[in-house]
Amino acid sequence: MMENSNTVIENGQFNLAIFLKQNFLILLGFLVLSISTIINLVNSTWKSDDQAHGPIILAIVIWLFWQVKDKIAKINTTPNPILGFMFVISALFIYILGRSQSILIFEIGAFIPLTCGLLLVSKGWRALSIAWFAIVFMLFLIPLPGSIVDALTGALKGQVSHIAEVLLYSAGYPVARSGVLITIGHYQLLVADACSGMHSMFSLLAVGSLYVYITNHSSKIRNTLLILSIIPIAFAANIIRVMTLILVTYHFGDAAGQGFIHDFAGMALFAIALIGMFTLDKILGVFLKERGE
Repeated sequence: MMENSNTVIENGQFNLAIFLKQNFLILLGFLVLSISTIINLVNSTWKSDDQAHGPIILAIVIWLFWQVKDKIAKINTTPNPILGFMFVISALFIYILGRSQSILIFEIGAFIPLTCGLLLVSKGWRALSIAWFAIVFMLFLIPLPGSIVDALTGALKGQVSHIAEVLLYSAGYPVARSGVLITIGHYQLLVADACSGMHSMFSLLAVGSLYVYITNHSSKIRNTLLILSIIPIAFAANIIRVMTLILVTYHFGDAAGQGFIHDFAGMALFAIALIGMFTLDKILGVFLKERGE
């Protein structure tokens, strides 16, 4: 990253070969750390259904940095090496602690200040202002601590079960609830952790943030409302999912509710939430005109 913009940028285009040659040692060190962590994630965390989106998030992060590489390479502002190296050294200590103690939130999280430090050392604050979204998006690579996930999952399961029971009872179905155990007819269904919608919300928040960044509406109110709507839309979609599974079980039996429909409902949840967000965006576009329209 210590490149000279006059050589890295040729004819207005980013020259990857020159960039790699001038920053070989820095890139090598970064790759040694990142590849080691990625291998660890592939063999552990990313194998679970809850974190299966990890490789996709990583690919998006790389793509986001690639999209702004030309702008960063053209920067002629003064670097900030003192603060940059403070970031880098702090990041390395955090990484060593996380790696040695198997604390993923530290091991993965260390790459955020490390990236910020390298940008400050090479290009200064202007580089951070250009790559800010890619840096923030790296947060989605960090698995939430188990204690937080358990607390949020329990609360969400309770709310989803309660709302599903109230709506179905209002529609005339013989439904009752005890905690997260729902009884309908002679069937009993347990709202499991996967049905809480916790991980769906996390994934949708990532997708929704990327959508808002790419569309880049000039209306800040429109962008803010879209971001704020992601969680309630995902929550509502998950209620629809749980109600669907309950009704399928009631009308067609337990085998139908726990078979293909159960697995398909997860994909349908994601699709419904995305459609809901896109629809809301179109509605907001009617009332919040873009600058220049």
